Amino acid sequence: MTDINPGYLPEHVLARYPKTISLPDGASIELRLMTPADRDAILVFARALPVEDLLFLRVDLTEPAVVDEWMRAIQTGHSVSLVAYDTSGLIGYATVHRNPAPWTRRVGEIRVNVSRAYRARGLGRHLTGEIFDVARGLGLKKMQANMTADQHGAQAAFRRLGFVPEALLADYVEDRNGRPRDLVIMCYDIAGHTDQVEEPVRL
Repeated sequence: MTDINPGYLPEHVLARYPKTISLPDGASIELRLMTPADRDAILVFARALPVEDLLFLRVDLTEPAVVDEWMRAIQTGHSVSLVAYDTSGLIGYATVHRNPAPWTRRVGEIRVNVSRAYRARGLGRHLTGEIFDVARGLGLKKMQANMTADQHGAQAAFRRLGFVPEALLADYVEDRNGRPRDLVIMCYDIAGHTDQVEEPVRL
């Protein structure tokens, strides 16, 4: 088995995976920590996404060099990612990325994506809940999600999870067609949420 714990993952996080979950419609999904062995599956997943989805990816996951950089970030501990598989292959992922700068070491950026066949079936919310637990295990205090202003569905989903908009940056990013887009930054105080509800985010 590929080593997925070069020293930065607590044992109680490692002990959670792999695991099998059931979606509300009865689908059985395996969740596990991503390793470099998932590289090719990520490429297949990304290249199967609809064109309109690719417009809004933070990075171009159809490019091998970009996925290789992600794998290096996993090995260094700057990213911790979960992958979801069904019998057909990889169907989604969730990742928390940490900036190595000392002043942001307690902030993690969350990214979640699922295949079109599994949208509105609860998988994205499951992955988000799991990556929240991982973030807590890593000692993070705040989660951040970045999206364009016209990604209304994504904003609504994160609002339901307790994220609130903290910044709007005009013409800050470009999509794959070179068109400028406004960037919305939404944040979530992990410790604050835990204090306000009886249970952590579950989906």
